[in-house]
Parts: sequence; structure tokens; C-alpha cells
Amino acid sequence: MRFSREEEVKTFECMSKHGQGPRLLGRFTSGRVEEFIHARTLSAADLRDPEVSALVASKMREFHNLHMPGAKKAQIWHRLRNWLGQAKSLCSPKDAKNFGLDNLDEEINILEKKLSEGYQEIGFCHNDLQYGNIMMEEESKLITIIDYEYASYNPIAYDIANHFCEMVADYHSDTPHVLDFKKYPGLEERQRFIRIYLSSEVMYFGNSLYTGNKPSNAKVNQLVKATENYTAANHIFWGLWGLISMLCMHMQSYVNKIDFDYKEYARQRFQQYWLRKANLLDSPSIVSKDQTLNESLPSFT
Repeated sequence: MRFSREEEVKTFECMSKHGQGPRLLGRFTSGRVEEFIHARTLSAADLRDPEVSALVASKMREFHNLHMPGAKKAQIWHRLRNWLGQAKSLCSPKDAKNFGLDNLDEEINILEKKLSEGYQEIGFCHNDLQYGNIMMEEESKLITIIDYEYASYNPIAYDIANHFCEMVADYHSDTPHVLDFKKYPGLEERQRFIRIYLSSEVMYFGNSLYTGNKPSNAKVNQLVKATENYTAANHIFWGLWGLISMLCMHMQSYVNKIDFDYKEYARQRFQQYWLRKANLLDSPSIVSKDQTLNESLPSFT
């Protein structure tokens, strides 16, 4: 329900033709054969390594510049509304109230209006660039992005925002659902990532990394601001994902052994949205932080 398997297969085939990710070696009725990549998956700590982060930034730019099938327009708003409809149809009235689902239609409308007025470069985005979806060959330092379930055209600022938000997670800890927002990258780290991203036009010749023109400070700061604003949409996106995942798990007849508290994950994501949206968007049409905390913040119980 959260993504189209058919679309994922099409995306994988196109990525393979572009020389991105594992090569497609064959297909059969219920699956496919992929190339084995001699590389390791990154860790949460790797994302904070300046050298590794620079490689990821450059690879993300290359990914965003891919020409893929489909309309080159933002898909995030359609997906948010689709997932919100799914969540409402699956939720009990109590959960719908606790998670503030009845308020989210208007929140999504406000976000779309405000964010569409700003930086709007559209690219083909991964939309789930957490450390587990990035691989690196140790000798060549070649970065490979894998797993395209959520990939689509979107504002590049949204995809970068998602990557920054993923830096607060450690999915290999004893509590993989717990997010530590104190680990969110500071301004200098975000500026460094985006500066490298914007300067990266040519990626690799042999084992060497080459970059393009140096972007202006104004252009860097413009994308930094847009990225911060899109974290609001990202919190709703993964909040709905967590809620739908929890509800689907409850509907399944077998006992799932995944030690991941989807409800708590969703709670954290929604809470971050409500706590941060006024400051992020800096808009008089959006309620103040005090109003949000005192009147609008769902109970999340």
C-alpha cells in the first residue's frame, strides 16, 4: 500500500540502463536477478564523515540529473494525500484524533502553497536516502545508491531534506525507532553538503572525483533554506508511513519479528512537524509556535 511494486520494478530497470545501482541480470515471474555489488552498506556514523558525506552529495546530484520516464513534476503532494487517505481509512477514531489526521488535509494544502513559491528545481529523487540505502566500495570509494521503492520526481530540496532528517536515526541500535534530533546536522554541515552538491556536475574519472563550478554563497543559502522548509513535508511523509505500517502490521495474522515500534516512530515524526513548522516556514498564515503547542498539537497517545 505504501508504494507500487510495479513502479519500483520499472524504476530498477531504467536505473540499470543508466548504469546506476546493481545491473539487472534477469527477470522471472516473481522476482529478478541483480548484480552482486562488492561494497559495504554505510553506517549511521559514515554519514557524518566529511569525506563520505562529500561523496554522497556528489552522487545525489548525479542521481537527480537522471532522465527517467514520467512527468517531471513534484509527486510529494499527491503521495501525501494518498497516504493520508489510507491512514484515515485504516485508523480507529481514537488514533485518528490522537495523531491529528483530520488537521492534516489543511496542513498539506498550506505546505504545498508555501513551498511551491520557493526554490523549485525538480529532479529524479530517491526519497529514502538513509544510510542503509547507500553502498561504498572501500578501495575506489565509489558510491552506489540502492532500493528505489519510493523514487520519483520531486523538488531536489525535498530529497536533501530527507537525507538530513535521516541523520538523526540509527536503525541498528537496540531501539531503531528512536530518533535523536540533537544529531540533526548543524548549519555549517548542511552548507558544506549543499555546496559540494551544487558544484558536482562530473563525478568520476577512474578513481578520482571531479567537481564543477563553485556555487555562490547566495545559491548555497537559497537551497539550504528550501531544504529546511521541506523537512516539514518530510516529517508528515514518514509520520504517515509509520502510522500505515503500524496499522498494516495489526491487520496481519502472523506475528512479525521486526523490533520496530512504528507507532512511536510516527509519533516522533508528527511531533517534529507540529513543533517546527512555524519556525521553518516563517509565515503569518501558519499558527505561531505557542498556539501550536497549546492548542493544535495532537496528544500522540
